[in-house]
Amino acid sequence: MGVLDEKVAIIAGATSGIGARTAELFVEEGARVVISGRRRETGEDLVARLGPRASFVQADVAQAADVQALVGGTAARFGRLDVLFNNAGFDVPLRSIADFDADEHDRLMAVLVRGVALSMKHAAPIMIQQRSGSIINTGSIAAVRTGCASVTYSLAKAAVLHLSRLVAAELGEHGVRVNSLSPGAIITGIFGKEAGLEPDLADRQAGALAETFATLQPIPRAGLPEDIARGALFLASDASSFVNGSDLLIDGGFITGTRFSEATAGNQKFYEILRTNTDRIG
Repeated sequence: MGVLDEKVAIIAGATSGIGARTAELFVEEGARVVISGRRRETGEDLVARLGPRASFVQADVAQAADVQALVGGTAARFGRLDVLFNNAGFDVPLRSIADFDADEHDRLMAVLVRGVALSMKHAAPIMIQQRSGSIINTGSIAAVRTGCASVTYSLAKAAVLHLSRLVAAELGEHGVRVNSLSPGAIITGIFGKEAGLEPDLADRQAGALAETFATLQPIPRAGLPEDIARGALFLASDASSFVNGSDLLIDGGFITGTRFSEATAGNQKFYEILRTNTDRIG
C-alpha cells in the first residue's frame, strides 16, 4: 500500500525538476496525478513514463482560465481533489534595484503569487465540500534570506509564505490543510533558464551545479529534487494531518548562515590580525 492510495493530486509546474520527481513519487505511492505545465511534449513524455495513473493538462498558471480549467476539470473527472501542489515558477538573473523592470516584475508575480492564489481559489470550494484536502505551495529560502534570487522572486516567495498562512487559517476550520515548503539550493533547470538556456537544455545541464551547490550549506552535498519531493509527500499524506500553516524548510541548513568551518577559519584570521597588531605596537 502507498501512503497516497487513491488520492487525487494536481501538481502545477511538474514537467521537470522538483515537480517531475514529486509526480513520480506520488504515483509510486498510489495517487492519481494530474501534472501541468506549459511544455506539452515534455509533459506528455513524463506521463508516458509514469503510466496510467498520471495525466497531463497543458496550463499556464498566469492565465486565470487555464487554472480554472485545470482544477475544475480534475475534480469533475475524478469526483474529488485531495492534493494541490503549486510548484510552477521561474526566475530572472539577480540585478540591482536600479535595474528594476516593471514588466518583468509583473510577469513573475503573475506566476509566482497570482497563480498560487487562483489555484487555491478554485480548489477551496471542492476541498471544503469534502471536508479534507492538502494544499502545498512552493516557497524558497529567498523569502527570508538576501542574495539568493532576484528582488521580485524573493518578494514573491515571501508573499507565498504569508498567503499560505492566511489561507491555512481560513480553510483549517473545514478540515483542509495549507502549508508551504521552502527549498534551498536544489539542482534543477531553473538556474540554466535564468541564464538564458533553452528549457530542455537547462534541465539536462542542471547536474553541472552539483559541486558548487555542495559547498553552500552545512550538509556537504547539493540538494536534489528528491529531497523536496519527499517533503511534499509528507505534507500531502495523512502523516501530516495536524500540520497546518507551516513552512517546511528543506535546505541542508543553508538558512543557518555561514558554515562552521568557514566561520572558524575566519575567526582564526581575525585572531592572527590582532596578534600581529599587538606584536607591532608592543
